[in-house]
Amino acid sequence: MPDLAHPTAPCGQTPSEPAHFTRIERVLSHIHQHLDEPLSVTELAALSCWSRWQLQRVFQSETGLTVAAYVRELKLSQAAVALLGGRDRILDLALRHGYDSEVSFSRAFKQQFGCSPLAYRKRGVRVGLRQPISQLGPRGLGEGKWLQVRVETRPAFSLLGLRGEIRGLFAEQPDFQQQVPAIWQRVQALPGGEQLHGEPLLGVSDLRVHQDEAHRFPYWAGIELPESQPDEPLTLAGAELLRVPSQTYGVVTHRGPIALLPHTLSWFIEQWLPQSGYRGLDGLELEAYPANYQGKAPEASMSYWLPIVPLS
Repeated sequence: MPDLAHPTAPCGQTPSEPAHFTRIERVLSHIHQHLDEPLSVTELAALSCWSRWQLQRVFQSETGLTVAAYVRELKLSQAAVALLGGRDRILDLALRHGYDSEVSFSRAFKQQFGCSPLAYRKRGVRVGLRQPISQLGPRGLGEGKWLQVRVETRPAFSLLGLRGEIRGLFAEQPDFQQQVPAIWQRVQALPGGEQLHGEPLLGVSDLRVHQDEAHRFPYWAGIELPESQPDEPLTLAGAELLRVPSQTYGVVTHRGPIALLPHTLSWFIEQWLPQSGYRGLDGLELEAYPANYQGKAPEASMSYWLPIVPLS
């Protein structure tokens, strides 16, 4: 039986590229360039030189999404941006994005964004916007990772923790991979630091301040404080408060050991951002870690939040 992920028919791939990556790239490129048109799995399968079943299998294995779900979330994200930027009727948006009625559009919209199109427009902020999937790293290096950025507006919150200084990814002599763990160790050593175990954690890089010749900037390690006081409020003796304002972010999920995060961030800032329709801000960048995060584990997952604004 032939290998469905590496079929024998060349179908346009170059010898240096895995066949399934080349074909998925072709399918993704076609989707991204024709979002304003009807897109069928049959059409995309023919483009990929796979059968419908083969395309669905490989696409979901590599991206984590079905073809239909991916097309749907991109179209609905386009519709959400249009809701915020204009006065189009909901019915007109529904028809423009491939829905035959306002009811079916509103149902799909609520499934993705958790609210109706009218409520989304009234809220007036960018939340849950999916961006096109891109490949991490140069092709042919065996990276095998596809990343999808989302755009989220996060309300203001307070962080309780400690501050240190680091030299970041683009400094001549970066030291963040040594300094960041040291700052977290200081936080965990505080009286009450044992309460952090089992809680989601946040790191904050403060790029609002003027950086010196060594490109040092403040880095905060801590925990988000709930807006309402819990029955047993968290206390960390010696910790400080940092107020993080409401901001719109590009959010990328990094999967794998935390030591590989710089590779993901380089792609995020150098490749995704210039083509995204957004520009970065010198603001507060966030690292969100889930409860019981194990940074060395191959299956570890955390997210990085980069402050952005639309270009237009």
